[in-house]
Amino acid sequence: MLITTPNLRNPDEAYARLIATHDGLAEAESHALNARLLLILMNHIGDDAVLTQALELARKQR
Repeated sequence: MLITTPNLRNPDEAYARLIATHDGLAEAESHALNARLLLILMNHIGDDAVLTQALELARKQR
């Protein structure tokens, strides 16, 4: 089951680290970083049902 309630110990710090990771990158490099990060996290999750839920939710929230 996909967790959709807040689940980060320190969401502001997590967001700041994500933004800092993109510092100095061109737009294309930033998009590539996001794609790599997404694939790494999808592999970590590994559960097809959870991934399907997450992809559907992300698509709805555009």
